[in-house]
Amino acid sequence: MTRILAFGEIMLRLSPPGRELLMQSPRLDVWVAGAEANVATALARLGHQVGFASCVPDNDLGRAAVQALRGHGVDTSHVAFAGERMGLYFVTSGAGLRATEVVYDRAGSSFAEAPAARWDWDAILADIDWLHLSGITPALGRNSADAALAAANAATERGIAVSFDGNWRGKLWARWDGDPRAILSELVDHAQLLFGNHRDIALLLDRDFSGDGPERRREAAEAAFAAFPRLRTIASTARHVEHVDLHRLSARIDERHAQAQTEEVVLSGIVDRIGGGDAFAAGVLSVLLHGGDLDTAARSGLALAALKHSLPGDAALFRQDDIDAFLTGGLDVRR
Repeated sequence: MTRILAFGEIMLRLSPPGRELLMQSPRLDVWVAGAEANVATALARLGHQVGFASCVPDNDLGRAAVQALRGHGVDTSHVAFAGERMGLYFVTSGAGLRATEVVYDRAGSSFAEAPAARWDWDAILADIDWLHLSGITPALGRNSADAALAAANAATERGIAVSFDGNWRGKLWARWDGDPRAILSELVDHAQLLFGNHRDIALLLDRDFSGDGPERRREAAEAAFAAFPRLRTIASTARHVEHVDLHRLSARIDERHAQAQTEEVVLSGIVDRIGGGDAFAAGVLSVLLHGGDLDTAARSGLALAALKHSLPGDAALFRQDDIDAFLTGGLDVRR
């Protein structure tokens, strides 16, 4: 079985109950969160051998986050306890025509402050076959950007495959003087699998793409394949938002000489859309790591993303049986 490692910050997400505004009442719901941790959790729930490397403070918050990952079957032996504070973010769920809003409180976190030299990639990547990274890690600041680049370089030197999720976070990049195009391009240069759409590729290549829909995505994919020789596969979703509780979602996967495109799925009565992209990444990875074809990977990624919209919190806590039931249209009670 392929052994996977995800590297990034694990956080706590705090949200007002239901559809309340932040601090409307003196209560907050708390979930363990973080893009890379979400992917690791979902893959472990799907039966994969997956580990997570990160840094949390040695206090009740950090220990609870690590315990939550362990409880889902993620190997946390490379999560370090150091630093002073846990990264936090606040999500106020939207309703009707009021959009969901995110407030970050992660500056100076244990992970963001960890120097790049603290990560022993010889030890962390020993016996690892696949490394998963995202664009959130370099957005946190120079230390995290250097650490992500070191991880990608170390993986390439060892022949370890790399997947990279663009996960553009403009609010985070705006807090420091990094060059997102240069840093993200260097990271994508190590990736065999990119999770990103035409907008992500436009940022990397500093160009626009014509057309609309699948044609524009194919044009962007071909440009990315030309620019990044190691890149073999690009996976993305397309989302159309009618209102907060009604979205339409489709998925697409491109390779250099092949492609797969799903039909749209209507997502109504959405409980929580945060983490949907991480669920998609895990669903696609799960199939590809098992040697599945592009059509199956696209449909499974879309299925897990759709299922995530039914669940509060960040992570997709589903099993393969749940994906299979979704794909066969099993919406009635399962007895």
